[in-house]
Amino acid sequence: MARAIWSGSLTFGLVNLPIGLFSATEDRDVHFHQFQRGTSDRVRYQRVNERTGKKVEYADIVKGADVDGSYVLVSDDELEQIAPNSSRALEITGFVDLEQIDPIYFQKTYYLAASAENYRRTYSLLMAALRDSNRAGIASLVLRGKEHLAVVRALGDVMALQTLFFVDEIRDPATVLGPSQTKADFDRKELSVAKQFIDALSVEWTPEDYRDTYRERVENLLQSKRKGDSVVPEKAPPPSTNVIDLMDALQRSVKAAGGKRSRSGASRSTQGTRSRKKAS
Repeated sequence: MARAIWSGSLTFGLVNLPIGLFSATEDRDVHFHQFQRGTSDRVRYQRVNERTGKKVEYADIVKGADVDGSYVLVSDDELEQIAPNSSRALEITGFVDLEQIDPIYFQKTYYLAASAENYRRTYSLLMAALRDSNRAGIASLVLRGKEHLAVVRALGDVMALQTLFFVDEIRDPATVLGPSQTKADFDRKELSVAKQFIDALSVEWTPEDYRDTYRERVENLLQSKRKGDSVVPEKAPPPSTNVIDLMDALQRSVKAAGGKRSRSGASRSTQGTRSRKKAS
């Protein structure tokens, strides 16, 4: 079993459930080091005092923030003392329908596990209640020196915790995008054809159908260079087209999507026939 990155107590009402928090996702990107050009010499970063130019050991580094032009230093102990609701508490204060939470608020997912065997019954009971009601518990916790809003929900046969952005962390699209993205006019026929296009390409969500193709290309590039093979560049994407007749472009998109779906269906049908012949 992996090591918990946080441990504490999940509380709801008068029930107290000791739990551990485990990361539900992992970083699979290819991580590059830095080298001096023309050599195999690694470039490394050091913590340096900007006034003296001397290296500073990690143990001698403290946190600080600029407050009105002056630096105020704080210790980890001081931050721990003011942590809200104790840094080892995860209290559910209410329950909401999952559909009410816009995906923009979701940040990172963790698994929750009971800390001991004798708490499994309490854990399973809460998980089943959340699953059957399609509700999520609203809670907050202090993790890595930051308070997080979170939801606790059922995920299969386990409970998951998903940290959320606070509302003041969500940027206003009007401020980010500017007035150029304001709502434009279109007629009902254009809307109808656009919805036809969406319907034509509607699929069931199957996460196994998608993979990180860029990461695969990077891994293939590294293997090719290691073997001394030549690198074949990918084809450049076609140039953008200036759509003048929106309706014409939408209608052609619907037609192309229909053909694509037909070919896909035919391919699956052929595969099914081959499988049945092989089985017989």
